[in-house]
Amino acid sequence: MATSFIRTPRQYEQDCHILHSYFSGNVGAISNKEVVGIFVNRDSNALKLIRQTYSHWYGQDLLQFVSNVQRNNSFARIAYLRMVEPYERDAQLMRHSLFGGSLNLNTLIEVACTRPSSELLQIKHCYQTQYKSDLEKDLTMKINGGFREILVAVLRSCRNYGSKVDMSLAMCDAKTLYEALESGKNIDQRTIISVLSRRNNGQVRAILSSYKQLYGHELSKSVKRSKCGQFGKELQVVIRCIQHPEKFFAKQLRMKNADGREILIRTVVTRSRIDIKGINKAFATKTGSSLENLVVREFGSSKNKNNDIVVGILVGLIKGG
Repeated sequence: MATSFIRTPRQYEQDCHILHSYFSGNVGAISNKEVVGIFVNRDSNALKLIRQTYSHWYGQDLLQFVSNVQRNNSFARIAYLRMVEPYERDAQLMRHSLFGGSLNLNTLIEVACTRPSSELLQIKHCYQTQYKSDLEKDLTMKINGGFREILVAVLRSCRNYGSKVDMSLAMCDAKTLYEALESGKNIDQRTIISVLSRRNNGQVRAILSSYKQLYGHELSKSVKRSKCGQFGKELQVVIRCIQHPEKFFAKQLRMKNADGREILIRTVVTRSRIDIKGINKAFATKTGSSLENLVVREFGSSKNKNNDIVVGILVGLIKGG
């Protein structure tokens, strides 16, 4: 029986030849510019076709190949993040952040608070399928304190992903949150969690905008007061990330972490064509330098031949927006 195969443009066959030559060590037949161009200029659909074509011609799953070597290879890590389905990537990030050693709260916040609610629903389904476990239950088991309640509420809110932003409802919820913060000696945590669990991330941004419009300051400033305690500090981190994701990412990039290169690669790849320009602007405002310069500092001085390609791809994705 003949094997069916979806025909692809010759352009993708050429891309596969370039990648096969590179991964086979036959680098003399290709240029770095050609490799860089594939991962900068091809969109997600094109990369799917490249992966399919590569499997047809060379009998190997390209995604699986780069997955096997990505841990100690920055170029392979970039290639993997560019080709894998976003919801699968994020399910893996959540799992590793919970069970990969020490708890990584920043990555959990990153995924839960910067992805659209429709994507969060896909992430939860993928997590369930891939790990035979419930993401909300795992979060509840591994995280303590206010972050546990807040992040679980954000994940639950994705059930309402299809609803359009309702500004009248946002105004009502803003008033509800104000009362929860101001009406007693202590804040009403239960009401705050209830609002977060019933409104998707887009609606929460509308609530935060309405709050400032009504009361003249950000809700994040209201929760800084001593009466809000540790819960207020943790709530502030989450709502700031939902409201201003570009500032959250810029702050992560400014921190001196052992996994700084991973954060840089992941931020540029996952936020390209979304808000990487805003992240670059927020980063420059705080540091006086650009993300392009950060990439060159991190990867440009190494003698590793892969790093020229790494710099080319990351800078290309930043400039492309």
